Amino acid sequence: MSRVTGRSRAAAPAACLIALAWLGAPAWLGAPASAQEPRPPASEPARAEGKADPGTLRICAAESQPPLSMKDGSGLENRIAAAVAEAMGRKPVFVWSSKPAIYLVRDGLDKKLCDVVVGLDSDDPRVLVTKPYYRSGYVFLTRADRDLDVKSWADPRLKEVGHMVVGFGTPAEAMLKDIGRYEEDMAYLYSLVNFRAPRNQYTQIDPARMVGEVATGKADVGVAFAPDIARYVRDAATPLRMNPVPDDTVRSDGQRMAQSFDQSMGVRRGDEDLRRELDAALVKAKPQIAAILKQEGVPLARASN
Repeated sequence: MSRVTGRSRAAAPAACLIALAWLGAPAWLGAPASAQEPRPPASEPARAEGKADPGTLRICAAESQPPLSMKDGSGLENRIAAAVAEAMGRKPVFVWSSKPAIYLVRDGLDKKLCDVVVGLDSDDPRVLVTKPYYRSGYVFLTRADRDLDVKSWADPRLKEVGHMVVGFGTPAEAMLKDIGRYEEDMAYLYSLVNFRAPRNQYTQIDPARMVGEVATGKADVGVAFAPDIARYVRDAATPLRMNPVPDDTVRSDGQRMAQSFDQSMGVRRGDEDLRRELDAALVKAKPQIAAILKQEGVPLARASN
């Protein structure tokens, strides 16, 4: 899952982001896209350790992490996983977890309840990773009808705009602090999660809420990982724009802040056979994966390795 590992690189390399459950389409969203991939045909709850049927691919998945993973199988990562399983000649079986996606490796993969986690950063040290199947990064989100086409954290307008909405523990939060306006936005950001403190519990702002804040003008600028918000930007009734945050972004102390990340699938360390099979399937399923990413509206960058 994206946010299972490295997107939250400002605070710690293994920290992650997860969306709060999106309970319904807010008014600022338009109708969803009509074209849909076939839904994954099977699922099962987490259960005691056991070996999978060789004709299936057991996929560790969060049941409420929109838009990446949802129990109805419509999440971006669910659809990619189903396409890869099909390319392997296997039946996709989702092993759903009610916990945040950050726990999928520890509580699913490592306990052998499932065999693959989708949407990990390609340098995740907890697992064997496949070759990357796409790369994307953080974006500046603004309304298309405003003269605020932000393309860099060095843009002086960022110190003067109204609210900015960013995720907790992300490169965006680190840069918000670096340009000296975190204190100004802190109360606003905490209000979006009912003032729950991230230091005491795993807390993140719902990606749909982030997009909605910009679409309705409550925030002038949002900064988010593109796959987390692309679906909502695509479906917004108010035209919005996403500009990639440059990968050469640096803090005032000279520290480089990575902004884009290769995405891979992960298997248990030592499971070389499954990794090789997944790598071959990723090549075979490349056109289907590209079509899914395009339909979702995810902006891409060239994979680094």
